[in-house]
Amino acid sequence: MNEFASWLEYRALKEQIVNPNIEVGEHSYYSGFYHGKSFEDLAVRYLLGDGSTKDIWEAGVYGEVDKLIIGKFCSIASGACFMLAGNQGHRLDWISTFPFATDTFGDGVKSGFERAGNTVIGNDVWIGSEAMIMPGVHIGDGAVIGARAVITKDVAPYSLVVANNRVIKKRFSEQAIAQLLEMKWWDWPMDKLQAAMPILCSGNIEGFIRLK
Repeated sequence: MNEFASWLEYRALKEQIVNPNIEVGEHSYYSGFYHGKSFEDLAVRYLLGDGSTKDIWEAGVYGEVDKLIIGKFCSIASGACFMLAGNQGHRLDWISTFPFATDTFGDGVKSGFERAGNTVIGNDVWIGSEAMIMPGVHIGDGAVIGARAVITKDVAPYSLVVANNRVIKKRFSEQAIAQLLEMKWWDWPMDKLQAAMPILCSGNIEGFIRLK
């Protein structure tokens, strides 16, 4: 059964996240009609504390793990994927990338797991359909990630990125970006946001910056 009635429908992430290793800001949402599953079931991969690893996580077998942190006012399209858990034990610098098990290969086996760090999505980020965000990546405020892009390194604020980390352009001038980051409109109280809607929903960047 599809979790979404139509492609017009979306789910506010803060209202449905149950994994303790996911943090989400206000108003961010996931629109998953074309893949039919909830955000956690489809979009978040290899993160302890999900439905399949809840008991293991609560037993405390593992220590602190990398988290997925999503800011406010983020729009995440159907099929976007966030890869967690670092390299999952597959070491590129070792002779073999295979994650050998001690019960089969003996006590000489070493753990190849290395944390990649938290995956952090800023505020007002738009992530296109089936984009893949790799472990430990930080995506800056106001960035746009194109459909099916593969993001393996940090993305600067207000950048438009497609394909494999290809930056098409910045959405605004460097001066305007600096001013927007200083304003942090996503932290404004609701009454101030409501009053700013006519200009926030326009291309008048100079006029909006004057609101500060």
